[in-house]
Amino acid sequence: MLKIVKVRDYMTTDLICVSPHTDLTRAVETLLLHKISGAPVVDGEGRLVGMLSEADCLKGIFTGSYFDEESGIVESVMTQAETINAEEDIVRAAEYFIRQGRRRLPVLDGGELVGQISRRDILRAVQHFNDNGARK
Repeated sequence: MLKIVKVRDYMTTDLICVSPHTDLTRAVETLLLHKISGAPVVDGEGRLVGMLSEADCLKGIFTGSYFDEESGIVESVMTQAETINAEEDIVRAAEYFIRQGRRRLPVLDGGELVGQISRRDILRAVQHFNDNGARK
């Protein structure tokens, strides 16, 4: 029955995004300030170009440290973003999280970034569905 619950119903829409040209140290400050473990990377027109995770940041910082270099910019460490459509059911998102071990997926509607869904959002949906038998 969870297949009737759409990603759109539980995604986060108030996104904290970073630019590909943001200094990595500044991006880390952003993640820490907002208490998030990753963020979509968007270009000047707001188009999704990648994802930045804590692991990406660590890799960039410690690689730079090893070679005694600056930590670089987001673009040099971000990963290519896999996405999900807002109208997909949350079961598909859950399957992705289980298979890929990722924590979040950017959500697109008509090719435009409209939100993000996380493992925690899926768990919230399951709990709500179990408690109420319907969408929020």
